[in-house]
Amino acid sequence: MSKIDKKEEIIRAALEIIAEHGFHGAPMAMIADKAGVGAGTIYRYFENKDVLIKELYKEIECRMTSVITIGYSSDLTIRERFIHLSTQLIHYFLTHPLEFRYVEQFHNSPYGAAFRKDKILGVEHGCNVYRTLFEDGIASNEIKDFPLTVLFSLAFGPVINVTRDHILDFVILDEPMIKRIASACWDGIRL
Repeated sequence: MSKIDKKEEIIRAALEIIAEHGFHGAPMAMIADKAGVGAGTIYRYFENKDVLIKELYKEIECRMTSVITIGYSSDLTIRERFIHLSTQLIHYFLTHPLEFRYVEQFHNSPYGAAFRKDKILGVEHGCNVYRTLFEDGIASNEIKDFPLTVLFSLAFGPVINVTRDHILDFVILDEPMIKRIASACWDGIRL
């Protein structure tokens, strides 16, 4: 197995185990076993479990961003941009339930709290498409002038909840329902 393959296997194994068992229920030895590598091999790629957890999140965010921004343009209206991102985010999570579970755990952990704080304050680089959208919407008086953390909660809290409910078979998210949900989230933040 090449170095790239080993690293990818470690990341895949970490995603599966953490999504299923949580951060504390995923010791490095279990991840190594699932990846088919020695426990020491993980430390060639990741200094420690904290680094692995953070890098896995950044990789998921990068993949997610590349998918949800297909067809996205800053030439669209603020509403159209928001609807596009919201519907694509739901679709992404529905087709990647392990990643959804990982992201949800990450955001509800101390890792996620620190990461979100840095991102909202502009310290963390990476996917800033939402931040830019909200700032553009506030500047053009199309989005309520709330702190970014409130806008994120109003816009994406419902998306996370309904996606979880779909994965748990509480609701079926077909295309018309997804569009209605995105529109309802827009109604929550628009002026």
